[in-house]
Amino acid sequence: MNLPKAVEIREVGPRDGLQNEKIFIPTDLKVQWINLISETGVRHIEVSSFVSPKWIPALADHHEVFEQIARDEKITYAALVPNLKGVEGAIQQKVDEIALFISASEEHNQSNVNASINQSLQNLKAVAEAANREGISLRGYISTVFGSPFGDEVKLQTVKGIIDAYLAMGVSEISLGDTIGVADPVQVKAILSELLTQYDSDLFALHFHDTYGRALANIFAALELGITKYDSAIGGLGGCPYAPGASGNVSTNDLVNFLHRLGVQTNIDEEKLFTATRFLQQAINRQLDSKVYKVQSN
Repeated sequence: MNLPKAVEIREVGPRDGLQNEKIFIPTDLKVQWINLISETGVRHIEVSSFVSPKWIPALADHHEVFEQIARDEKITYAALVPNLKGVEGAIQQKVDEIALFISASEEHNQSNVNASINQSLQNLKAVAEAANREGISLRGYISTVFGSPFGDEVKLQTVKGIIDAYLAMGVSEISLGDTIGVADPVQVKAILSELLTQYDSDLFALHFHDTYGRALANIFAALELGITKYDSAIGGLGGCPYAPGASGNVSTNDLVNFLHRLGVQTNIDEEKLFTATRFLQQAINRQLDSKVYKVQSN
């Protein structure tokens, strides 16, 4: 078994997780939680999204959160940015990294941002140019790579076209998303094997949702192909609005424990991760989905 010696975890709970919560988490609690995450050893935190509060009320306090968190210079504090107005806010708050996003499904992209894939790519060029002028690094999300909630076919050629467009914009890392959690290890290996004939493995991170409980199996398949960057959310926070019963992102707790059992290092302290998770559960006042956290809580 040939696995990487170490991987990097991208904690996306504060953005991708909280944006799906039905209640607004007070700013001071978000700040305290992010500060606790910063103490776990994670080196990349997606803090919020500079998007209109009308679209994502749960993240309406993105400016305040960035202003109040205690930053660690060893950590990249990132934000999702959909447009030029969002870039202005991100620049003002001195974010370390801007994340762009687009769907590989034409129907999902239309539903999500009311634009075609080509229109979205054109819109994102201006965002990328503004970030490049400020020297802010760029990360690109491609959602629905492994399946669309609308049932339309997601073509690998479309994914490659988006990857090439991102690279032309100056994007240095691309997160391939299983947005509705339908991927399986065979499909993951097939898609990655094809992409890795054309692109370097270090370009990619993987973003799995755990709707059908296959996220860790999918990550194992990706590990065997040399992928060393993974998105996850503390407690399995998040959700898939297009997939009934979806349990959200793969849990950081479960992923870190799994990797450590395999002998793969993450730089993350599981006790401190537990502390950050307990704080989150108290803040949102509901049971989290992480299996490891549930065991540790007993």
